[in-house]
Amino acid sequence: MEVIQGNIVNIFDNTIQWGEIIVKDGRIFTIKNFGEEKKGESYLLPGFVDAHVHIESSMLSPASFGRIALTHGTVGSVSDPHEIANVLGIDGVKYMIEDARQTPFKVSFGAPSCVPATSFETAGAVIDAKGIEELLNMPEISYLAEMMNFPGVIFKDEEVLAKLDIAKRLGKPIDGHAPAVRGEDAVKYFSQGITTDHECFTEEEALEKLKLGVKILIREGSAAKNFEALIPLAKEWSHQMMFCSDDKHPDELIKSHINALVARAIRAGVGLFEALRMASLNPVKHYSLPIGLLLEGDPADFIRVENLRDFHVLETFIDGKLVAERGQSKLSQTKSKVVNNFSAENLESESLKVLCQDPFKKMNVIKVNDGQLITDFVKRDMKLEGKEIVADIENDILKLAVYNRYTKNPVSVAFIQGFGLKEGAIASSVAHDSHNIIAVGVDDKAIADAVNLVIREKGGVSAVSQDKMGVLGLPIAGLMSNKEPQEVAADYEQIDRFSKDTLGATLTAPFMSLSFMALLVIPSLKLSDKGLFDGQKFKFVDLVEA
Repeated sequence: MEVIQGNIVNIFDNTIQWGEIIVKDGRIFTIKNFGEEKKGESYLLPGFVDAHVHIESSMLSPASFGRIALTHGTVGSVSDPHEIANVLGIDGVKYMIEDARQTPFKVSFGAPSCVPATSFETAGAVIDAKGIEELLNMPEISYLAEMMNFPGVIFKDEEVLAKLDIAKRLGKPIDGHAPAVRGEDAVKYFSQGITTDHECFTEEEALEKLKLGVKILIREGSAAKNFEALIPLAKEWSHQMMFCSDDKHPDELIKSHINALVARAIRAGVGLFEALRMASLNPVKHYSLPIGLLLEGDPADFIRVENLRDFHVLETFIDGKLVAERGQSKLSQTKSKVVNNFSAENLESESLKVLCQDPFKKMNVIKVNDGQLITDFVKRDMKLEGKEIVADIENDILKLAVYNRYTKNPVSVAFIQGFGLKEGAIASSVAHDSHNIIAVGVDDKAIADAVNLVIREKGGVSAVSQDKMGVLGLPIAGLMSNKEPQEVAADYEQIDRFSKDTLGATLTAPFMSLSFMALLVIPSLKLSDKGLFDGQKFKFVDLVEA
C-alpha cells in the first residue's frame, strides 16, 4: 500500500479537504478526509483528459506524446488516428494502438469514419463500412471518430449511414464534425446519433447545438483557437462541455496542455469544480473511459498541483504509479518503429507555372484566417508576367501547391492570401486529411525546393530562403518523428522561427495553418491534389472566374 497526502479535491460534492489517499494494487483503496483544507499545501485532483486530439499532429509518436502529456497532468486522451489512417489505412490505426502500449498513458482510440475525408482528393488508403466494423469490434477502439462528411449525413449517403448504423448497433459513441451546420441541417445531422461537435467557431452556433443536446468540445489547438469565443457558455452549460486540443504542435505541447485551459476557464469566470469536471468527469463518462476520478475503487489516476490558480502539475499518477514529477517524465525512453507510404518523385519548378489568356478577369483566392480553420473565398486581381500568373508579394497573394505523394499526378496550384511571406517557401507532408505535400511560396523555384526537401526525407516540414534551407524529417508516415520529444520540439521551434524571422510569415502557426489548407470539409475555399474546392457548395471551382 502507498499513502499519499494532500488537499483532496472532490468534484462530486464540490469540497476540498485535507486527507490521504491509500493506493493498493493500482486502485484507490481508501480516501480519508481529516478536516478543512490546509492553506499552502498542494492539491490532489482527478487527472485531465484531452477529449479530442489527433496525436499525429504533435509530430510525436503515441508513446512520446503520452510521456509529455503526463507531465502536464493529462492522464488520457480521446484520440482519432485518422491522419495515419489516410496514409496507411487500418494498419496505421493498429500501429498507433501498438505504439501507445509503450506507456501507461490511457489512450482511447476511435475508428476513423472518413478515410479519405472526401472523394475530391487522393489519400493513401480507404476505410469503408466493412473496415469500420472491423475496427469498432476491436477492444481498443471505443467510438466512431468525427463524421466529417456532414453532407453525406444530411443527404443520407448509404455508405455514411452504414458506418453510423454499425456504431449504433455496437453501442459506441459517434463524434461529430459540423462547422457552420445550423438550423434544419443541424437537426438532420445530429438526429443520426452523432453526439459531439468540436467545430463551433461562434458562441451562437455552439449554443444552438447545446440546445439540441450536443456535447460541445472547446478546442484550443495550435491553429484552431475557439476558447475565447466559447468559454462564456461554460458558466451555464459546463455539464455538456469538454476541453480538447484537436491538433497541437510539439513546441506548444512541451509547455502546457489541458491544465492551461482549466486555469484560463477559471480566470474567465467558470467555477472551479465546473472547470475540473469539463476536464475530467465529462469525457470519462461520455466515452466510458477506464480512467479514475478520485473515488474509492477507481484506478489510481490522479495528479498533484501546486495551487488551484495556474494548475502547475507537481506529480502525475497512473494506476498508482508516479509517472511524472515536476515537469519531467519518470518513464523510460522508447523508440518507435518507422512505417510509411511515400512514392513522390522530385517536383520540377516548371510544372508550377499557371498561364492565363484573359488578364481582365479575377481569380478565386483562398484567404486564410489566423487562429481559424475556416477560410474566406475571395476574388482578387491577377499579377501577370507575360501570360503567367505569379505571386503578388506586395498584396500578400502567394502561390499554393498540393503535390500527390502516393501516385504520379500533376501538381495542383492555386493562390492564397494571408501568409505574409516576403521570400522563399514552406512545405509540409502534414496536409489534412490525405497528407499529400502542400507548399506556399513567393516563386516556383522556392516552392519546388521546399517540396523536394520534404520528398528527400520521405516526409517532414521544410522552409527555404534565398540562401538557407531547413527541414524537420517526419519518417513515421510522413507525420511523426521517432526522435525524443524535446528534440522534435526544439527542431520545430527553430524552423517555425525561420519561417517568421527570415521568410516573413505573419501567422501565429504558419505550418499548422498550411496543413489545413487542403482540408476540404472545412469551408470556404481549399485546395486538394485534384483542384480548387468550394467547401460550401462541395464542388470544384476554376482558378480564374469564367
